[in-house]
Amino acid sequence: MSIDRAALVVGGIRLASGLSFLVDPVRANRWWGDPEEPVGGARLLLYSMGYRDALIGGLLTTAALRGRDTRGWFLASGGADAADLLGGVNAHHQMRRSQQVVGLGGAVVGIGVGLWGATRRRIRPDRPAV
Repeated sequence: MSIDRAALVVGGIRLASGLSFLVDPVRANRWWGDPEEPVGGARLLLYSMGYRDALIGGLLTTAALRGRDTRGWFLASGGADAADLLGGVNAHHQMRRSQQVVGLGGAVVGIGVGLWGATRRRIRPDRPAV
């Protein structure tokens, strides 16, 4: 069985990010560029994002470790970031510069990684990964 190392790394990062939002959403939110403590609905969104990222990251990691096709999970990961970017663009004028750079920039990078992973050739168990 061949392990998809790229999917393992990307899935692990997404899983860790999601777990950080579930364990300490205030600190995780600071890492993503917001220095203020979130209240009310903002906390709900942080927890929702944490569950989403932990789920996608966990499933991408699991597929990588089991030698399964990971392209669909890469696409789901990039799609989640595309949704974040779309929402962020609508609120761009209300965001601090740090949130724009880190939050929206991170979404752009995530979309790129998701598209890259979704369009890779499938790694077959009988062939080594390149």
